[in-house]
Amino acid sequence: RQPLSLCVAGERLCSTEEATAGSGTYTRHGFIFSSLAGCLERRNEESELPVVSVVRDSESQLLPNVGAVVTCKVCSINSRFAKVHILYVGSTPLKSTFRGTIRREDIRATEKDKVEVYKSFRPSDIVLAKVISLGDVQSNYLLSTAENELGVVVARSEAGVQMVPISWCEMQCPRTHTKEFRKVARVQPQFLQT
Repeated sequence: RQPLSLCVAGERLCSTEEATAGSGTYTRHGFIFSSLAGCLERRNEESELPVVSVVRDSESQLLPNVGAVVTCKVCSINSRFAKVHILYVGSTPLKSTFRGTIRREDIRATEKDKVEVYKSFRPSDIVLAKVISLGDVQSNYLLSTAENELGVVVARSEAGVQMVPISWCEMQCPRTHTKEFRKVARVQPQFLQT
């Protein structure tokens, strides 16, 4: 075995003419890319070409995979998307944060053309989202909150108080009773207005 080199997710490793894609990799446009951060391994097997795979070292970072539900914090918003930092994958805290983007069209499953980012998220909101595509070295993970269970789970009002969800699109400050729009994760029954 040759010495291992480290690679990052989305890194181009070699062309598909030089090797076969193994675990931890994917092919696109005739090249093999790393789908995770880890150690690059090249094994010569019975086939003509060596097999290239990327192996995570057990101590290394857990990474968000497509389909994973992640907890993230909104950093900034504009009319097209919200930028977030991914803090947890499932219930596992990440050692370092990854950047993610929730595009306007991925906020809700219905009436996508009517969605307004600033009525869905505000900076510092804590959001549950699903990874829909992996980021590469330069860009972010693309996230979606289109399912009912996904969306804002913790938000603070302008008074600095944690708000309670009152519908799928609004939260209310318990101190000032001011209502603010959010894309709320599925509201728990105990919070519904009766």
